[in-house]
Amino acid sequence: MSAERGGPGRRESHEEDDRKVRRREKNRVAAQRSRKKQTQKADKLHEEYESLEQENTSLRREIGKLTDEMKHLSEVLKDHEKICPLLHCTMNFVTVPRPDALTSCLPR
Repeated sequence: MSAERGGPGRRESHEEDDRKVRRREKNRVAAQRSRKKQTQKADKLHEEYESLEQENTSLRREIGKLTDEMKHLSEVLKDHEKICPLLHCTMNFVTVPRPDALTSCLPR
């Protein structure tokens, strides 16, 4: 019996073809799953990037506000130092001045 008449050789060839088809199908499904997983990972990274960009923008804005506030307070302090009676008092203070020493420098 030859393979042409449907003998044992023909059956083996048919089983081999079935195995190839099943293997191709499994491979196709696995490749599809892998591509889907890659796409999900890329989407997640993009969302994380967008979130970090927003946080970065917000932090830069906050830095700007704090810098402006620091400049303003520095100017206020500078102006205050010009008129502060404690800074112009002839008495020398130790690290922590006594309240009665402070009042002696204040205008009456």
